[in-house]
Amino acid sequence: MSSPIIIAALYRFVQLDNFESLRQPLLQLMLDNQVRGTLLLAAEGINGTVAGSRQGIRKLLEYLRQDQRLREFDCKFSYDDAMPFYRTRVKLKREIVTMGIAGISPANAGSYVDPAEWNQLISDPAVTLIDTRNDYESAIGSFQNAVFPNTQSFRDFPAYVEQNLDPKRHRKIAMFCTGGIRCEKSTAYLREQGFDEVYHLKGGILNYLAQVPESDSLWRGECFVFDNRVSVNHALEKGSYDQCHACRLPITEADKTSDTYQAGVSCPACYESKSDDEKQRFREREKQVRLARERGELHIGADAAEQARQRKTLKLAAREAQRG
Repeated sequence: MSSPIIIAALYRFVQLDNFESLRQPLLQLMLDNQVRGTLLLAAEGINGTVAGSRQGIRKLLEYLRQDQRLREFDCKFSYDDAMPFYRTRVKLKREIVTMGIAGISPANAGSYVDPAEWNQLISDPAVTLIDTRNDYESAIGSFQNAVFPNTQSFRDFPAYVEQNLDPKRHRKIAMFCTGGIRCEKSTAYLREQGFDEVYHLKGGILNYLAQVPESDSLWRGECFVFDNRVSVNHALEKGSYDQCHACRLPITEADKTSDTYQAGVSCPACYESKSDDEKQRFREREKQVRLARERGELHIGADAAEQARQRKTLKLAAREAQRG
């Protein structure tokens, strides 16, 4: 690939007892190598999507692999001509993917299915195929014949299972998500609820798109991604969707012709839910972004504030390390 920016989506479930101490050196390394994006750290492991030059991403991944616990992390790559993130963040969390139920162990996850074998599995009429992603993700693309839970958050998934799935009726379940991480927990949760035959797509949709030729694919549409690309097509290139910068949902060119659309302020999906005060605040923000762009600058009070926050984080982490 000739694109100058490499995007790496990675995760690993593993016990990280000292995860707090990993934050400062990781953040420093990312800043030093101009790697942007977000990494999440928790006692249960690491998760995130980051982007940078080939050299910057290589240095970050090499650094992570120096820790024996993180050596075998799952990682998928895609490429773009522009940096898809504005900021560099390393966050400490309770969960690296938030279901909100304690004690769900990915060690009890369902059976992995390689992309090459996925089509055969989901073509079985006895299989219930479930898209574990949120409603706005599923809306722009999914696998043929998938069932949509229509959740707005992964926290809603257990309620969906309780209300809609039955181990006696749904004896064979296949699940998928963007990069595979949500299915580690969702399949483990189903098995704890008494579902015995549960499968999930290894490496998620991104791995499937990378390995299965489009001519053989059962994927329809585009795949939502959590960065400035908004979506990717089957070739893992930037897709056709834009994003509403008020509600962060994907929008089409047709959405932009609506009377309810105003760049950075509202779109058909959020127009009714935003107050007049919010819309006015968004208009002012959009004005500042436009003026900064005309001056050839990145916007940002936000950027300056973020850099100040990062410097403060590094100083506090260094002090804590000295006290420890």
